[in-house]
Amino acid sequence: MLFFALGLIFFFFLTVLLVIVWLVTRRKIVVKAILYLWLFVVVFLALLFVLDFFTSKKILEPEDIYGDYVIDRTRCPGKQADWQYNHYRFEITPQNEFYFHVTDKERVVKTYIGTVSFLDAYKCRLVLHVDSPTHHIIEEKPTLYREVWSFYYVFNSPKYGNVFFTKGKWKPIKD
Repeated sequence: MLFFALGLIFFFFLTVLLVIVWLVTRRKIVVKAILYLWLFVVVFLALLFVLDFFTSKKILEPEDIYGDYVIDRTRCPGKQADWQYNHYRFEITPQNEFYFHVTDKERVVKTYIGTVSFLDAYKCRLVLHVDSPTHHIIEEKPTLYREVWSFYYVFNSPKYGNVFFTKGKWKPIKD
């Protein structure tokens, strides 16, 4: 931010200097230099805003969190991820209800029910409250990872290690 402010001060003083030169010489080339200078500044600022838009991590609100989640098969692709995809998914409702489903593909075998709350310091950091006994994948505070256009949660299972969930509807895997 300091670099940006110093840059604007530099361009402002350069403009003042060029205006003084123009008042003394009355040459059109000096006016063109001022126009090109500020055109550069405007284009540079526009480019910064565009880059910021395409590289900033997604800002999440609780409304973004509600929905269905499936195993993210792109994080650790392979047979294990495919098997987990067909056997685990969960949903979070706008009423802050949590449903963890153990499945056999499309058929739900067992559902663990609980509630969610959000940590005050982080709007979308989940805290899960599930009655015992619970499933080994379910942990109280899964880790949220934000990306530019999306986000995902990581649950640390004692049996599987990191289990990645991304928002989405379950669909059969095409062989």
